[in-house]
Amino acid sequence: MRLTRRTLLMATPALAATTTSAAAAEQGGRRLQTGFERLVADGYSALEGRRVGIVTNPTGITREARHIVDVMHEDDRVDLRAVFGPEHGFRGTAQAGGSEGRYDDPATGLPVYDTYLKSGQPLADIFTTSGVDTVVFDIQDVGARFYTYIWTLYDCMEAARLAGKRFVVLDRPNPVTGRSAQGPVLHKEFATFVGRQPISQAHGMTVAELALLFNGEFLTAPVPLETVTMTGWRRSEFYDASRLPWVPPSPNMPTPDTALVYSGTCLFEGTNLSEGRGTTRPFELLGAEGIDGRWAAEANRLGLPGVHFREAYFAPTFSKFQGKTVGGVQIHVHDRAAYDAVRTGVALLVTAKKTFSGFTWRSDNWIDKLTGSTQVRTAIDAGASTDEVVAGWQEELAAFRRIRKEYLLYR
Repeated sequence: MRLTRRTLLMATPALAATTTSAAAAEQGGRRLQTGFERLVADGYSALEGRRVGIVTNPTGITREARHIVDVMHEDDRVDLRAVFGPEHGFRGTAQAGGSEGRYDDPATGLPVYDTYLKSGQPLADIFTTSGVDTVVFDIQDVGARFYTYIWTLYDCMEAARLAGKRFVVLDRPNPVTGRSAQGPVLHKEFATFVGRQPISQAHGMTVAELALLFNGEFLTAPVPLETVTMTGWRRSEFYDASRLPWVPPSPNMPTPDTALVYSGTCLFEGTNLSEGRGTTRPFELLGAEGIDGRWAAEANRLGLPGVHFREAYFAPTFSKFQGKTVGGVQIHVHDRAAYDAVRTGVALLVTAKKTFSGFTWRSDNWIDKLTGSTQVRTAIDAGASTDEVVAGWQEELAAFRRIRKEYLLYR
C-alpha cells in the first residue's frame, strides 16, 4: 500500500471480526453485522473507561428494534453520559427543518443536547459542557449529499476536534448500495447544511467511509477517529438484503423505496412543484396544479433504464399545495440495479419544464444549493437535453471518484 496521508488516516483502529452462532446462518453463511452489533460483541472494548456521548436518532436501533441508547444505558460496561440529537431530534418528534431542543430524556434520564444547525466552536462547547471525552455517531444515512445527517457527522467531527474529544463511528449500510458515485459535485461557494464539502450528489459510501473521507480531505485537521465497521455487507446490496428493520430516518423517508429515488427527485424541492411531501409516497409522487398526462408520456418516451412513469393525481396534506388536488407523475422503479436516480431526477426536471408552462425554479435558486452549482439550472434553462445536462458534470465526478476510491472499506 502506498503510504500517504489518506492511508495513514485510514489505519484507524477497527474491531476484529467476531463470529457468533447467530452470525453464521443467513445469506449462505453470511449475516450482516452493524457497527453497533460488533461493538457489543466485542464487549464495548472501544468505549472502555470512556465517558461517552452519542449522536443518534430513531434509526439507531438493534436488530430487535430496541434503541441503542436504551441498550447502552442499561449496560454497566458503558458510561453513557449524554445524547446529541440531529435534525428531527433524538426521538424523532420534529418535522423537516426542526429539532427537539435541550431536554432530559424521560426513558433514561440522560441529558439530550440539540446539534441541529450548530457547528464549530458553539458545537464544541456543547461537547465540553456534556462532560464526555468520546463522541459516538450512529445514524442511518440514505446515500444523498443533501441529506443532513452526513453533515451532522462532519460538523460533529470538527467540533470534537476543537473540543479535544475522541470520535467513534458505528457503521450501517448505504440503503441504495455503494456501487458508485453519481451526479454533480458540490462547488465550495455553494456550501450549506445540505452540502458542506465537494462530494457527488449520490455518494455511494457508508457513514464510516464518509468519516474517513472527511478526516482525510476536508477537516481543518484530523480528529482522533475510530471506525467500527460492518461485516457481511457488500457494496452491491440494497437495504432489504441486510434483513435489518427499517426506521424512517426522517418523517418523509418512510421506506427504502423512498431512499432509492430521493437523490434525484429531492431536486424538486428547488422548484414550484410538489415533491410529494404530505403524501404516503414522498419523492415518488411529483406534481403541481395544471399538470396533466403529457408529463408522464414525455418522461416515458425517454426510455430511462429501470423506471416507468405513471400519470398521477394527489392532494398533499401539508407542504406545497396542501389540500389541493394536483397532477403529475408517480415513479415506478422496476429494475433497481439499472435505475440511475440522479439522471432520472434531471430527466424529470427537463420534461417538466418542457410540458408544463407553469414550471419555475424557487426564487432563491435553492436548486443550485441542491445540485451544488449553477450548471444544472442554467443548462436546463438553455434547453439542454438530459444527456447534455449529465455530460456537464462528468469531469468533476471522475475526479471525486478517484478520491472516494481511497476511502472505501467494503467490496
